[in-house]
Amino acid sequence: MNQTKVDKLLLKLVENRLSEEESETLSEWLKSEHNQKYFRKYVEINHLLNLERSFANGEQLFDKIPAPRKRFSYATVMKYAAVLLVLIASTLFFKNILSSAQDSMPPAPVVRNNQIRPGVNAAVLTLGDGKEVELGKGTDYTTEALNAKEDQIVYAAKQGKTSQMEYNYLSVPRGGQFSLLLSDGTKVWLNSESKLKYPVDFVEGQSREVYLLYGEAYFKVASSEKNQGDDFKVYHNEQEVRVLGTEFNIKAYKDEPEVLTTLVEGKVTVSNGKRTQEIAPGEQSRLNLETGTIHVSEVDVFSETSWMSGVFSFKKKPLKDIMRTLSRWYDMEVVFENKSLENKRFKGVLRRNQSIEEVLSVIMSSSLHSYEINDKTVILK
Repeated sequence: MNQTKVDKLLLKLVENRLSEEESETLSEWLKSEHNQKYFRKYVEINHLLNLERSFANGEQLFDKIPAPRKRFSYATVMKYAAVLLVLIASTLFFKNILSSAQDSMPPAPVVRNNQIRPGVNAAVLTLGDGKEVELGKGTDYTTEALNAKEDQIVYAAKQGKTSQMEYNYLSVPRGGQFSLLLSDGTKVWLNSESKLKYPVDFVEGQSREVYLLYGEAYFKVASSEKNQGDDFKVYHNEQEVRVLGTEFNIKAYKDEPEVLTTLVEGKVTVSNGKRTQEIAPGEQSRLNLETGTIHVSEVDVFSETSWMSGVFSFKKKPLKDIMRTLSRWYDMEVVFENKSLENKRFKGVLRRNQSIEEVLSVIMSSSLHSYEINDKTVILK
């Protein structure tokens, strides 16, 4: 049985939608020790680690098992996986359990022509003469100044002094991500729906300046000591971030009211022309674009930069914010049929390479009643 079919069956298991025939197929597959390890990992990543909770009606199902009358402990993943293995091992009994619990289960999701896919490496490079080059899987573009592969652009290190500034632009679409290594050694990662303006080379003796026109970017800045003492600045509309050598994340999407700057290590100052605020590692500045105020507070750095690690980490965020983030990565539209869901909060960790059905299944288990997928639109109910 191929991996795609296995994942679909496991998803149906979690949603309590397995047929008798599918349950038998899964039981046969689980006879392999290797497959059992994969199953435990699936449970760990998609459910306990993600939600710190059991799947829908988990306690009710366990109570129906005629084994020792002991309440289920959610302390470890292995215990949880073991319970599910017991449920699967007895196909007919498992089918009866699902049947008896059916009335209390939410309606099954409706999926029609699902065209939603996880994001990929994709970008458009605009050169100084206006030429546009599409980058992504299977692409390879080289000039005297740069070498572009399918997931990264590398600019040649500075050779002597540069007197004339030439700018390039890197645009990452919805459903994309990309990275680049600037000529000074600074590494930049761009998230979905982002655009960066930067010089092909920097002028010695002047500040190294780049412009995050919109979107989200993570910067690992080459130290000023390696660049003749020149400091590094990132501009976005009214905000300026000045650094000497550090790692930080800027989130500045066009459809959001604030610009968020999260410092991972080092030291930066954030300025809007009227006020300058220094932030320390583990802190985040929030620039309100309407009022111009800057507020600094401590944050969970991993949650704010988790996209760099290939995951989404949500700490009790409203579904409205979560769906805005997911819509960029999956290049989809989201409709809240039930408006009261917009402010409902969800806590969990989701892998960015999961299918949209897997992601919604996890969220549905704690925060949604049901959902519908139609082409590239998700309707939340």
